[in-house]
Amino acid sequence: MPKYFFMISTDPDVDPRKCAVAIACAAEAVTSGHRVEVFFASHAVQLLQAQFIDDLDERVGMALGTCRTVMETLVGGAKIACSTGSQAVVGVTPENASEVLIDPDGLVWSGPTGVVAMSSAADVVLSF
Repeated sequence: MPKYFFMISTDPDVDPRKCAVAIACAAEAVTSGHRVEVFFASHAVQLLQAQFIDDLDERVGMALGTCRTVMETLVGGAKIACSTGSQAVVGVTPENASEVLIDPDGLVWSGPTGVVAMSSAADVVLSF
């Protein structure tokens, strides 16, 4: 099975539907048995926040709990990384992550170095 890398950097306040599609595609790759790595950057790091993802359903016209379920599939089966700097901009740090994020324990905090390493090791690269 090929290894997939998803780069998600779309601001969910600008295009929430595109963000929902991004996490759904990544979760489908996990469900299909592929190795998956996802890097959240810019304001897309908000998708890792429990309250934000819970509120996304209404904004994208999905049934309550849909986006959370998709994100839990993704977090449970993929390597998840995020931009440390982007998280700081929205007020999240490794120190307060457990109070805000869905699953901070497995989260890889990184930056451009992580994006380059993860994307260069992938067979398929998708960007949303």
